[in-house]
Amino acid sequence: MDTSATEQRVRGICLGLPEVVERDSHGSPAYFVRGKRGFVHLMAGGHHDAGFPQMWCAAGPGVQQELIAADPERFFRPPYVGHRGWLGVRLDRDPDWSEIAEVCTDAYRAVAPKGLIEKLDGGQ
Repeated sequence: MDTSATEQRVRGICLGLPEVVERDSHGSPAYFVRGKRGFVHLMAGGHHDAGFPQMWCAAGPGVQQELIAADPERFFRPPYVGHRGWLGVRLDRDPDWSEIAEVCTDAYRAVAPKGLIEKLDGGQ
């Protein structure tokens, strides 16, 4: 999948969540709840020595370890934010876009205020 197609797929997923905005962060698209709390950072062209398309996502407690243990070919501990539990996801190995949407939604849930999570769940 080419870089622009990957970027468009992730953009569509993230901007479909309540009150999400996209901003450039270090030369790559990143997604923020209410413009403040980041939850997905996309590097469709890779990051430094890791030249594969990837995204880094906020994750709940224990999720990073669980997913990396279950599938270390797709998930990894990203630099800079991995120590805070963020999850790295490879996007170069025929990604399951339903799973990518679930990971992005879970990342959103990890940082969004309760009212927006209720809105996401259809409560408002």
